[in-house]
Amino acid sequence: MEFAFTAQDEAFRSEVRGFIRDNWGVGDTVGGIAAEGDDEFPRMRAFEKKLAERGWLTMAWPKEFGGDGASHIRQMIFREECAYHGAPGGGGQGINMIGPCIMVHGNDEQKQRFLPPIASADVMWCQGFSEPGSGSDLASLQTRAVRDGDDYVINGQKIWTSNAQHADWIHVLARTDPDAPKHRGITYFLLDMKTPGISIRPIAQMHGRSGFNETFFEDVRVPRRNVLGEINRGWYAAATTLDFERSGVGRIAGGMRTLELLTQFCREATLNGVPLYQRPGVRTKLAELAIEHEVGRYLSYRVSWMQASGRIPNYEASMSKMYGSELSQRLGQAGVNIMGAYGMLYEGDRWAPLEAKMQVLYLSSVSSTIAAGTSEVQRNIMATRGLGLPRG
Repeated sequence: MEFAFTAQDEAFRSEVRGFIRDNWGVGDTVGGIAAEGDDEFPRMRAFEKKLAERGWLTMAWPKEFGGDGASHIRQMIFREECAYHGAPGGGGQGINMIGPCIMVHGNDEQKQRFLPPIASADVMWCQGFSEPGSGSDLASLQTRAVRDGDDYVINGQKIWTSNAQHADWIHVLARTDPDAPKHRGITYFLLDMKTPGISIRPIAQMHGRSGFNETFFEDVRVPRRNVLGEINRGWYAAATTLDFERSGVGRIAGGMRTLELLTQFCREATLNGVPLYQRPGVRTKLAELAIEHEVGRYLSYRVSWMQASGRIPNYEASMSKMYGSELSQRLGQAGVNIMGAYGMLYEGDRWAPLEAKMQVLYLSSVSSTIAAGTSEVQRNIMATRGLGLPRG
């Protein structure tokens, strides 16, 4: 069987490449890992506004919600090209997660209120799910929300809140019935980040940037109308959100670009007069990584193909997510090992090869097997829902 895109899809791919070149430039990614510094966000937001004006930001959304009704394959091509060239692809919380979740679980007023600003790139969202003691076991969360008239009052703490320092809104889970079984008694809230009582503390990561944050809620009032779905049944709406989060081709496409840069470096750089690619094991390792990235590409394509066929990916999305995040770690490790001591140099050091991209990837990819569901969680999903194995 031949796996190929249609002529129309390939023409669209060329159009996207031209748009990126003219409006963003041809940058280099860091293996698909969100490792950008704070100074990049104004440029990213401006680029996403251009995508919204062109209709590409929400191209696969239904037309009644501001989308173009494009196929999942067309959307995947767009995001693959953006990730490969290091451009923002509209992969934020609003477009990929809370927007689709509002379409499924929101009422008419919430759809009219929240979806248009997401589609026009006027607002940025972050996610308040994980807590210091509730990560993989998310249903054990302890942040509380207590009814007070027409409001709920939230108290608690969230952690690993990606880009909270830039976000306008947060979608957050809080316990509203402490006596209910842990998967019940949880309610889903949509909360303005400017609400009094919210404070943010950046978490410095190993690569020197602070994409993650701690988020604190002290007597934060949220209107009853900002509850998404049913009271005490927010867990089930959250499960919809996580399904949207775990499918994507960006991490593989970004990794392929990084691998190309590493391969080119090995062709050109020498050690004691000998090209790096002639060192024992280097060509074999590069070939292995190239094969692994092709496997990852087709795992991602499978998820999009299922969506385009009207099927709902489940364990298939977990396979793609786990494989891609672990592959980014293998790529980073291989890069710094091939470069030797030079691979440990930080950004800004004039001797750092590839502007320290491999070092940044090596450090930042540690979080990739934790964010969006740990590899252990993904393996459990594959075992139980894919292979039908009993829970141990």
